[in-house]
Amino acid sequence: MSKNFPDASPETLAAQALGFVEPLTGAVTPPVYIASTYEREADLTYARGHIYGRPDNQTVRLAEGVLTKLENGTASLLVASGMSAATGIFMALKPGDTALVPEVMYWGVRKWLNEWGAEWGVKIVYYQNDDMAALKALTEQHRPALIWAETPSNPMWTVTDLAEAARIAHSVGAKLAVDSTVATPVLSRPLEHGADLVMHSATKYINGHSDVIAGAIVTAKEDDFWRRIVAIRKDVGTIIGPFEAWLLLRGMRTLHIRVRAASANAMAIAQHFEKHPKLERMLYPGLPAHPGHAIAARQMSGGFSGMLSMRVKGGEQKAIALAANLKLFKRATSLGGVESLVEHRRSIEGDTSPVPGDLLRFSVGIEKIEDLIADLEQALAAI
Repeated sequence: MSKNFPDASPETLAAQALGFVEPLTGAVTPPVYIASTYEREADLTYARGHIYGRPDNQTVRLAEGVLTKLENGTASLLVASGMSAATGIFMALKPGDTALVPEVMYWGVRKWLNEWGAEWGVKIVYYQNDDMAALKALTEQHRPALIWAETPSNPMWTVTDLAEAARIAHSVGAKLAVDSTVATPVLSRPLEHGADLVMHSATKYINGHSDVIAGAIVTAKEDDFWRRIVAIRKDVGTIIGPFEAWLLLRGMRTLHIRVRAASANAMAIAQHFEKHPKLERMLYPGLPAHPGHAIAARQMSGGFSGMLSMRVKGGEQKAIALAANLKLFKRATSLGGVESLVEHRRSIEGDTSPVPGDLLRFSVGIEKIEDLIADLEQALAAI
Protein backbone atom coordinates (compact mmCIF):
# COMPACT_ATOMS: atom_id res chain seq x y z
CA MET A 1 0.00 0.00 0.00
CA SER A 2 1.19 3.50 -0.77
CA LYS A 3 3.03 5.03 2.19
CA ASN A 4 2.03 8.53 1.09
CA PHE A 5 -1.68 7.90 0.53
CA PRO A 6 -2.79 4.86 2.58
CA ASP A 7 -6.46 5.90 2.30
CA ALA A 8 -6.44 6.47 -1.46
CA SER A 9 -9.31 5.08 -3.53
CA PRO A 10 -9.11 1.55 -4.91
CA GLU A 11 -8.88 3.05 -8.40
CA THR A 12 -5.75 5.00 -7.44
CA LEU A 13 -4.18 2.11 -5.53
CA ALA A 14 -4.73 -0.21 -8.49
CA ALA A 15 -3.22 2.28 -10.96
CA GLN A 16 -0.13 2.55 -8.74
CA ALA A 17 0.04 -1.16 -7.83
CA LEU A 18 -0.47 -0.17 -4.18
CA GLY A 19 2.24 2.48 -4.54
CA PHE A 20 4.91 -0.11 -5.31
CA VAL A 21 8.49 1.10 -5.82
CA GLU A 22 11.19 -1.53 -6.30
CA PRO A 23 13.74 -0.88 -3.53
CA LEU A 24 16.92 -1.80 -5.41
CA THR A 25 16.48 0.42 -8.48
CA GLY A 26 13.49 2.61 -7.73
CA ALA A 27 11.51 1.08 -10.62
CA VAL A 28 7.79 1.90 -10.51
CA THR A 29 6.92 -1.33 -12.36
CA PRO A 30 6.98 -4.44 -10.16
CA PRO A 31 9.38 -7.19 -11.29
CA VAL A 32 8.49 -10.81 -11.91
CA TYR A 33 9.72 -12.96 -9.03
CA ILE A 34 10.30 -16.40 -10.52
CA ALA A 35 12.02 -18.25 -7.65
CA SER A 36 10.76 -21.75 -6.86
CA THR A 37 12.46 -21.99 -3.47
CA TYR A 38 13.77 -19.70 -0.73
CA GLU A 39 16.68 -19.75 1.70
CA ARG A 40 16.14 -20.51 5.37
CA GLU A 41 17.77 -18.48 8.11
CA ALA A 42 20.59 -20.03 10.18
CA ASP A 43 18.03 -21.10 12.79
CA LEU A 44 16.04 -22.83 9.98
CA THR A 45 13.16 -20.34 10.08
CA TYR A 46 11.74 -18.42 7.11
CA ALA A 47 11.91 -14.90 8.50
CA ARG A 48 11.09 -13.34 5.12
CA GLY A 49 7.81 -15.23 4.90
CA HIS A 50 8.46 -17.38 1.82
CA ILE A 51 9.01 -21.14 1.94
CA TYR A 52 8.37 -22.66 -1.50
CA GLY A 53 7.00 -21.56 -4.85
CA ARG A 54 3.83 -23.63 -4.75
CA PRO A 55 2.17 -21.60 -1.96
CA ASP A 56 4.44 -18.52 -2.00
CA ASN A 57 5.36 -15.96 -4.64
CA GLN A 58 5.86 -12.23 -4.20
CA THR A 59 4.44 -11.28 -7.61
CA VAL A 60 1.32 -13.30 -6.80
CA ARG A 61 1.05 -11.69 -3.38
CA LEU A 62 1.28 -8.19 -4.82
CA ALA A 63 -1.43 -8.89 -7.40
CA GLU A 64 -3.59 -10.44 -4.68
CA GLY A 65 -3.10 -7.33 -2.57
CA VAL A 66 -4.39 -5.10 -5.36
CA LEU A 67 -7.43 -7.34 -5.93
CA THR A 68 -8.20 -7.40 -2.21
CA LYS A 69 -8.29 -3.61 -2.21
CA LEU A 70 -10.46 -3.50 -5.32
CA GLU A 71 -13.07 -5.83 -3.79
CA ASN A 72 -12.80 -4.31 -0.29
CA GLY A 73 -12.04 -7.77 1.13
CA THR A 74 -9.58 -9.07 3.70
CA ALA A 75 -7.62 -11.58 1.58
CA SER A 76 -7.39 -12.94 -1.97
CA LEU A 77 -6.07 -15.99 -3.78
CA LEU A 78 -4.96 -16.20 -7.40
CA VAL A 79 -5.25 -19.58 -9.07
CA ALA A 80 -4.56 -21.11 -12.46
CA SER A 81 -7.99 -20.48 -14.05
CA GLY A 82 -11.53 -19.31 -13.38
CA MET A 83 -12.53 -22.96 -13.16
CA SER A 84 -9.85 -23.52 -10.52
CA ALA A 85 -11.34 -20.66 -8.52
CA ALA A 86 -14.93 -21.88 -8.78
CA THR A 87 -14.18 -25.55 -8.15
CA GLY A 88 -11.83 -24.66 -5.29
CA ILE A 89 -14.77 -23.14 -3.45
CA PHE A 90 -16.99 -26.18 -4.03
CA MET A 91 -14.15 -28.53 -3.09
CA ALA A 92 -13.93 -26.77 0.28
CA LEU A 93 -17.41 -28.10 1.11
CA LYS A 94 -17.63 -31.34 3.05
CA PRO A 95 -19.22 -34.58 1.83
CA GLY A 96 -22.94 -34.43 2.54
CA ASP A 97 -23.16 -30.65 2.18
CA THR A 98 -25.75 -29.07 -0.11
CA ALA A 99 -25.08 -26.19 -2.50
CA LEU A 100 -27.77 -24.10 -4.18
CA VAL A 101 -26.65 -22.90 -7.61
CA PRO A 102 -28.42 -20.85 -10.30
CA GLU A 103 -30.00 -22.45 -13.35
CA VAL A 104 -28.28 -19.92 -15.63
CA MET A 105 -24.56 -19.66 -14.97
CA TYR A 106 -21.21 -20.13 -16.67
CA TRP A 107 -21.62 -23.44 -18.45
CA GLY A 108 -18.20 -24.80 -17.44
CA VAL A 109 -19.06 -24.62 -13.74
CA ARG A 110 -22.49 -26.14 -14.34
CA LYS A 111 -20.87 -28.97 -16.33
CA TRP A 112 -18.35 -29.65 -13.54
CA LEU A 113 -21.08 -29.69 -10.90
CA ASN A 114 -23.24 -32.07 -12.92
CA GLU A 115 -20.34 -34.44 -13.61
CA TRP A 116 -18.36 -34.20 -10.38
CA GLY A 117 -20.56 -32.66 -7.71
CA ALA A 118 -22.20 -35.92 -6.67
CA GLU A 119 -18.89 -37.78 -6.78
CA TRP A 120 -17.40 -35.10 -4.56
CA GLY A 121 -20.22 -35.82 -2.12
CA VAL A 122 -22.00 -32.48 -2.56
CA LYS A 123 -25.71 -32.30 -3.33
CA ILE A 124 -26.47 -29.71 -6.03
CA VAL A 125 -29.90 -28.01 -6.11
CA TYR A 126 -30.73 -25.46 -8.81
CA TYR A 127 -32.68 -22.23 -8.36
CA GLN A 128 -33.82 -19.47 -10.69
CA ASN A 129 -31.33 -16.60 -10.59
CA ASP A 130 -33.77 -13.77 -9.98
CA ASP A 131 -36.44 -15.54 -7.90
CA MET A 132 -35.55 -14.76 -4.29
CA ALA A 133 -38.81 -16.19 -2.92
CA ALA A 134 -38.00 -19.56 -4.49
CA LEU A 135 -34.43 -19.33 -3.22
CA LYS A 136 -35.69 -18.70 0.28
CA ALA A 137 -38.01 -21.71 0.12
CA LEU A 138 -35.25 -23.99 -1.20
CA THR A 139 -32.88 -22.71 1.47
CA GLU A 140 -35.35 -23.52 4.23
CA GLN A 141 -35.96 -26.95 2.71
CA HIS A 142 -32.37 -28.01 2.03
CA ARG A 143 -30.38 -26.03 4.63
CA PRO A 144 -27.40 -25.57 2.29
CA ALA A 145 -23.82 -24.89 3.31
CA LEU A 146 -23.29 -22.71 0.23
CA ILE A 147 -25.38 -20.55 -2.07
CA TRP A 148 -23.71 -19.70 -5.37
CA ALA A 149 -24.78 -16.63 -7.32
CA GLU A 150 -23.70 -15.22 -10.65
CA THR A 151 -24.82 -11.71 -11.54
CA PRO A 152 -25.32 -10.60 -14.22
CA SER A 153 -25.56 -14.24 -15.28
CA ASN A 154 -23.85 -15.48 -18.42
CA PRO A 155 -25.26 -15.31 -21.11
CA MET A 156 -28.87 -14.31 -20.31
CA TRP A 157 -27.78 -11.45 -18.00
CA THR A 158 -30.40 -12.03 -15.35
CA VAL A 159 -29.75 -10.18 -12.10
CA THR A 160 -29.62 -11.61 -8.57
CA ASP A 161 -30.42 -9.41 -5.58
CA LEU A 162 -27.18 -9.86 -3.67
CA ALA A 163 -28.30 -8.28 -0.40
CA GLU A 164 -31.38 -10.51 -0.27
CA ALA A 165 -29.41 -13.60 -1.29
CA ALA A 166 -26.93 -12.87 1.51
CA ARG A 167 -29.74 -12.53 4.06
CA ILE A 168 -31.24 -15.82 2.91
CA ALA A 169 -27.88 -17.62 3.05
CA HIS A 170 -26.96 -16.30 6.47
CA SER A 171 -30.38 -17.17 7.91
CA VAL A 172 -29.32 -20.84 7.81
CA GLY A 173 -25.60 -20.31 8.39
CA ALA A 174 -24.68 -20.76 4.73
CA LYS A 175 -21.99 -18.94 2.78
CA LEU A 176 -22.87 -16.76 -0.21
CA ALA A 177 -20.27 -16.97 -3.00
CA VAL A 178 -20.69 -14.70 -6.02
CA ASP A 179 -19.23 -15.07 -9.49
CA SER A 180 -18.69 -11.39 -10.29
CA THR A 181 -16.59 -11.90 -13.41
CA VAL A 182 -18.85 -9.76 -15.59
CA ALA A 183 -19.53 -6.98 -13.11
CA THR A 184 -15.90 -6.65 -11.96
CA PRO A 185 -15.05 -4.71 -8.79
CA VAL A 186 -15.31 -1.53 -10.87
CA LEU A 187 -19.10 -1.89 -11.14
CA SER A 188 -20.07 -4.05 -8.17
CA ARG A 189 -18.45 -5.23 -4.95
CA PRO A 190 -20.54 -8.15 -3.66
CA LEU A 191 -18.81 -8.26 -0.27
CA GLU A 192 -20.31 -4.83 0.45
CA HIS A 193 -23.76 -6.34 -0.16
CA GLY A 194 -23.21 -9.17 2.33
CA ALA A 195 -21.51 -11.86 0.25
CA ASP A 196 -18.85 -13.98 1.92
CA LEU A 197 -16.75 -14.80 -1.14
CA VAL A 198 -16.26 -13.27 -4.58
CA MET A 199 -14.93 -15.29 -7.50
CA HIS A 200 -13.55 -14.03 -10.83
CA SER A 201 -12.45 -15.66 -14.00
CA ALA A 202 -9.50 -13.26 -14.03
CA THR A 203 -8.85 -14.32 -17.61
CA LYS A 204 -11.57 -11.87 -18.53
CA TYR A 205 -11.81 -8.23 -17.40
CA ILE A 206 -9.24 -8.42 -14.60
CA ASN A 207 -6.58 -9.24 -17.18
CA GLY A 208 -8.36 -7.52 -20.05
CA HIS A 209 -5.91 -8.32 -22.85
CA SER A 210 -6.82 -11.91 -23.81
CA ASP A 211 -3.34 -13.18 -23.04
CA VAL A 212 -3.54 -15.03 -19.72
CA ILE A 213 -5.63 -17.75 -18.04
CA ALA A 214 -6.27 -17.09 -14.34
CA GLY A 215 -8.83 -17.18 -11.56
CA ALA A 216 -9.31 -15.29 -8.32
CA ILE A 217 -11.17 -15.62 -5.02
CA VAL A 218 -11.64 -12.81 -2.48
CA THR A 219 -13.01 -13.30 1.02
CA ALA A 220 -14.77 -11.03 3.49
CA LYS A 221 -13.06 -12.74 6.42
CA GLU A 222 -10.33 -15.30 6.97
CA ASP A 223 -12.41 -17.97 8.71
CA ASP A 224 -12.20 -21.77 8.72
CA PHE A 225 -13.89 -22.07 5.32
CA TRP A 226 -11.38 -19.65 3.81
CA ARG A 227 -8.53 -21.61 5.35
CA ARG A 228 -9.87 -24.76 3.66
CA ILE A 229 -9.79 -22.93 0.30
CA VAL A 230 -6.22 -21.76 0.99
CA ALA A 231 -5.18 -25.31 1.84
CA ILE A 232 -6.76 -26.65 -1.35
CA ARG A 233 -4.74 -24.23 -3.48
CA LYS A 234 -1.55 -25.23 -1.69
CA ASP A 235 -2.15 -28.98 -1.59
CA VAL A 236 -3.68 -29.38 -5.05
CA GLY A 237 -1.10 -27.00 -6.51
CA THR A 238 -3.30 -24.56 -8.41
CA ILE A 239 -1.36 -21.36 -7.70
CA ILE A 240 -0.94 -19.10 -10.70
CA GLY A 241 2.50 -18.66 -12.26
CA PRO A 242 4.47 -15.48 -11.49
CA PHE A 243 4.43 -14.16 -15.06
CA GLU A 244 0.67 -14.67 -15.28
CA ALA A 245 0.31 -12.82 -11.97
CA TRP A 246 2.39 -9.99 -13.40
CA LEU A 247 0.11 -9.81 -16.44
CA LEU A 248 -2.90 -9.60 -14.13
CA LEU A 249 -1.22 -6.85 -12.15
CA ARG A 250 -0.62 -4.95 -15.38
CA GLY A 251 -4.27 -5.44 -16.34
CA MET A 252 -5.64 -4.24 -13.01
CA ARG A 253 -3.75 -0.96 -13.33
CA THR A 254 -6.05 0.02 -16.22
CA LEU A 255 -9.13 -1.95 -15.11
CA HIS A 256 -11.32 1.06 -14.31
CA ILE A 257 -10.67 2.78 -17.63
CA ARG A 258 -11.26 -0.36 -19.69
CA VAL A 259 -14.43 -1.49 -17.90
CA ARG A 260 -16.02 1.93 -18.05
CA ALA A 261 -15.23 2.30 -21.75
CA ALA A 262 -16.59 -1.16 -22.57
CA SER A 263 -19.71 -0.54 -20.47
CA ALA A 264 -20.39 2.75 -22.24
CA ASN A 265 -20.04 1.04 -25.63
CA ALA A 266 -22.35 -1.81 -24.60
CA MET A 267 -24.98 0.63 -23.37
CA ALA A 268 -24.83 2.55 -26.65
CA ILE A 269 -25.28 -0.66 -28.65
CA ALA A 270 -28.12 -1.88 -26.43
CA GLN A 271 -29.97 1.42 -26.78
CA HIS A 272 -29.34 1.69 -30.54
CA PHE A 273 -30.56 -1.82 -31.37
CA GLU A 274 -33.20 -2.34 -28.66
CA LYS A 275 -36.08 -1.89 -31.13
CA HIS A 276 -34.38 -3.25 -34.24
CA PRO A 277 -36.93 -5.09 -36.44
CA LYS A 278 -34.64 -8.08 -36.99
CA LEU A 279 -34.07 -8.67 -33.27
CA GLU A 280 -36.47 -10.54 -31.03
CA ARG A 281 -34.98 -9.12 -27.86
CA MET A 282 -32.00 -7.26 -26.49
CA LEU A 283 -30.67 -8.64 -23.18
CA TYR A 284 -28.79 -6.00 -21.19
CA PRO A 285 -29.43 -5.01 -17.56
CA GLY A 286 -28.66 -1.37 -18.31
CA LEU A 287 -31.90 -1.04 -20.28
CA PRO A 288 -34.88 0.14 -18.19
CA ALA A 289 -37.04 -2.56 -19.83
CA HIS A 290 -34.78 -5.31 -18.48
CA PRO A 291 -36.59 -7.20 -15.64
CA GLY A 292 -33.59 -6.86 -13.35
CA HIS A 293 -32.73 -3.26 -14.17
CA ALA A 294 -33.83 -1.76 -10.84
CA ILE A 295 -31.78 -4.26 -8.82
CA ALA A 296 -28.79 -3.89 -11.13
CA ALA A 297 -28.96 -0.11 -10.79
CA ARG A 298 -29.00 -0.46 -7.00
CA GLN A 299 -26.01 -2.82 -6.68
CA MET A 300 -23.93 -1.66 -9.65
CA SER A 301 -22.40 1.77 -10.18
CA GLY A 302 -20.63 3.35 -13.13
CA GLY A 303 -22.15 1.05 -15.75
CA PHE A 304 -23.70 -2.35 -16.41
CA SER A 305 -20.70 -4.16 -17.97
CA GLY A 306 -19.56 -4.68 -21.52
CA MET A 307 -21.58 -7.88 -21.96
CA LEU A 308 -24.92 -8.18 -23.75
CA SER A 309 -26.87 -10.72 -25.78
CA MET A 310 -29.18 -10.45 -28.76
CA ARG A 311 -31.96 -12.86 -29.65
CA VAL A 312 -32.35 -12.84 -33.42
CA LYS A 313 -35.67 -13.19 -35.22
CA GLY A 314 -35.79 -16.27 -37.41
CA GLY A 315 -34.09 -18.61 -34.98
CA GLU A 316 -30.71 -20.27 -34.75
CA GLN A 317 -29.72 -20.12 -38.42
CA LYS A 318 -30.38 -16.40 -38.60
CA ALA A 319 -28.32 -15.87 -35.46
CA ILE A 320 -25.42 -17.84 -36.90
CA ALA A 321 -25.72 -15.89 -40.17
CA LEU A 322 -25.58 -12.61 -38.29
CA ALA A 323 -22.37 -13.68 -36.55
CA ALA A 324 -20.91 -14.82 -39.89
CA ASN A 325 -21.48 -11.40 -41.44
CA LEU A 326 -19.77 -9.39 -38.71
CA LYS A 327 -16.38 -7.96 -39.65
CA LEU A 328 -15.08 -6.13 -36.56
CA PHE A 329 -16.58 -8.47 -33.96
CA LYS A 330 -14.40 -11.57 -33.85
CA ARG A 331 -16.13 -14.96 -33.59
CA ALA A 332 -14.33 -16.25 -30.51
CA THR A 333 -14.86 -17.66 -27.03
CA SER A 334 -14.12 -15.63 -23.90
CA LEU A 335 -14.91 -12.06 -22.93
CA GLY A 336 -13.56 -8.96 -21.23
CA GLY A 337 -10.72 -8.09 -23.61
CA VAL A 338 -10.20 -4.76 -25.33
CA GLU A 339 -11.40 -6.28 -28.62
CA SER A 340 -15.07 -7.03 -29.37
CA LEU A 341 -16.16 -10.67 -29.65
CA VAL A 342 -19.33 -12.50 -30.62
CA GLU A 343 -20.29 -16.08 -29.85
CA HIS A 344 -23.18 -18.44 -30.51
CA ARG A 345 -23.40 -20.00 -27.05
CA ARG A 346 -25.77 -22.87 -27.87
CA SER A 347 -23.30 -24.46 -30.27
CA ILE A 348 -20.59 -24.19 -27.60
CA GLU A 349 -22.63 -25.53 -24.68
CA GLY A 350 -24.47 -28.33 -26.46
CA ASP A 351 -27.99 -29.76 -26.32
CA THR A 352 -28.27 -29.63 -22.53
CA SER A 353 -27.73 -25.87 -22.53
CA PRO A 354 -30.56 -23.66 -21.24
CA VAL A 355 -29.48 -20.99 -23.75
CA PRO A 356 -31.85 -20.54 -26.74
CA GLY A 357 -30.46 -21.16 -30.20
CA ASP A 358 -31.38 -17.70 -31.45
CA LEU A 359 -29.03 -16.01 -28.93
CA LEU A 360 -25.71 -14.38 -29.70
CA ARG A 361 -23.45 -13.23 -26.85
CA PHE A 362 -21.37 -10.11 -27.35
CA SER A 363 -18.31 -9.01 -25.42
CA VAL A 364 -18.13 -5.34 -26.36
CA GLY A 365 -14.63 -3.91 -26.41
CA ILE A 366 -13.23 -0.41 -26.34
CA GLU A 367 -13.19 0.34 -30.07
CA LYS A 368 -14.84 3.49 -31.44
CA ILE A 369 -18.56 3.01 -30.89
CA GLU A 370 -19.55 4.28 -34.34
CA ASP A 371 -17.47 1.51 -35.92
CA LEU A 372 -19.10 -1.20 -33.81
CA ILE A 373 -22.62 0.05 -34.54
CA ALA A 374 -21.85 0.25 -38.27
CA ASP A 375 -20.58 -3.33 -38.23
CA LEU A 376 -23.75 -4.57 -36.55
CA GLU A 377 -25.92 -2.56 -38.92
CA GLN A 378 -24.33 -4.06 -42.03
CA ALA A 379 -24.47 -7.58 -40.60
CA LEU A 380 -28.15 -7.23 -39.73
CA ALA A 381 -28.88 -5.82 -43.20
CA ALA A 382 -27.17 -8.85 -44.74
CA ILE A 383 -29.61 -11.31 -43.11
